[in-house]
Amino acid sequence: MLQITIPAFEEYDEETNTFSYKKETKLNLEHSLVSISKWESKWKKPFISREPKTVEETIDYVRCMTITKNIDPSLYYGIPAEIIEEINKYIDDPMTATWISNQEGKKTSREIITSELIYYWMVSYRIPMECQKWHLNRLLMLIQVCDEKNKPPKKMSKQKILSRNAALNAARKARLHTKG
Repeated sequence: MLQITIPAFEEYDEETNTFSYKKETKLNLEHSLVSISKWESKWKKPFISREPKTVEETIDYVRCMTITKNIDPSLYYGIPAEIIEEINKYIDDPMTATWISNQEGKKTSREIITSELIYYWMVSYRIPMECQKWHLNRLLMLIQVCDEKNKPPKKMSKQKILSRNAALNAARKARLHTKG
């Protein structure tokens, strides 16, 4: 969870020609599968994509991430750029110590990832639904781990086995200062 504070600001309403004052507000945010599901249901496009989001889409995603109750929707337009940067860092944070090495020849998928696909993966791997509230990157890493652990072990070619063993032997010789 990320807690941000939107500083107090003054807002002008062009329809009524009046100024209104917004007081400082604290928001609790969660970047989760629940959040992207809300966002995708409104915008009708995948959240996870290479296409950059508009300012309106970004502000709306912050709204979807908000778990604090009864927030005035106009407050989201008062979020300063440095807090948006902080939110983006939180969204990009892996939130886990686990990593999976990129293996040689592994192709990257061009599959469009939507919240429904992630829910499908959760059901397929029997991941409890409570995990939909985890930080999204942590959930996606768990799904990757399930995928890797469910793959049959790859057989190495004889040449790769010999090459790997030669490298291990050379490293041992160097470490123990021996000739064989």
